[in-house]
Amino acid sequence: MSTKVKITASPHVRSADSTIKIMWSVVISLVPVVAASIYFFGPSAILVLLASIAGCLLTERMFGSNPGSVADGSAMITGLLLGLTLPPGFPLWMAFLGGVFGMGFGKLIYGGLGQNIFNPALVGRAFLQAAFPVAITTWPARTEHWWTLQGDNLALPFMSPVVDAATAATPLGNLKFGDNPVITPLYDLFIGTTGGSLGETSTLFIILGGLYLAWRGHLNWHIPASMLASTFAFAGIFYVAGVSQFPPVFMLFSGGMMLGAWYMATDMVTSPLSTKGCWVFGAGIGFLVVIIRVWGGLPEGVMYAILLMNAMVPFINRATQPRLFGTSGKKKKEAAK
Repeated sequence: MSTKVKITASPHVRSADSTIKIMWSVVISLVPVVAASIYFFGPSAILVLLASIAGCLLTERMFGSNPGSVADGSAMITGLLLGLTLPPGFPLWMAFLGGVFGMGFGKLIYGGLGQNIFNPALVGRAFLQAAFPVAITTWPARTEHWWTLQGDNLALPFMSPVVDAATAATPLGNLKFGDNPVITPLYDLFIGTTGGSLGETSTLFIILGGLYLAWRGHLNWHIPASMLASTFAFAGIFYVAGVSQFPPVFMLFSGGMMLGAWYMATDMVTSPLSTKGCWVFGAGIGFLVVIIRVWGGLPEGVMYAILLMNAMVPFINRATQPRLFGTSGKKKKEAAK
């Protein structure tokens, strides 16, 4: 009796998780964060999120190399994350344009999924920050009625929006630039009863979503751990030294720190490959966040810190490349040349 042996190329052991499964798992983990943003900011949150998602999905459908790439969930994630970084009163046409730019110049221009260097959602957000600095830093005060739109969501394209509602500073902005700076209570930062972008106020739901992804093995926990530890350490050093007004715990729970640590920095495509590289990557982001927040012209620095470290990933991968099995450290260096 003869036995047939089938010889195939590696890999011979495959994971049960597919790209589509991982992407939609991330989308599911964001549902509580989205629900919290709708609860706190009303219909404006729904409209802004839909506009940014529409921009991403339409761009992916029109210019993606694979007609079925919309179904893999990557464009949906980009749209959700971009929308969650925007103010509730942001004009819808701007949110849509940010989605188009983020997908086009943050992903598709590099060749599509898995080829991009920078996080597409942050590329779209950086574009909006540069193109519409006033609109993206205008934070309408919460309205008395939940169903009332905030800010100027329905402003016409390329027309200057006029915000009729009163504005309120974010916890970071108030502490850094406010006339009467106060430290927002930790409880408010943790639950989400503060001003800010749609997805950065409720730390509780962000952490729960991140822990779910870590449990499923869909994110590398070393990145948020090193990023948060680095931020806490450097913020504490500067605070004790008297050069910073930001207490380390406040630094962790304010702004886009948690959303960036659990969802932006952990992007599998734009983060390092090795565990050692992930520690370096996260620590670098944390250090840059503290530097930008303390000495920068803006109260927030998570977006720029992650994008800068995205650019450093090829160098981090090269420097932290594991030793080849069966070789010495010297041979590893020779192989890397």
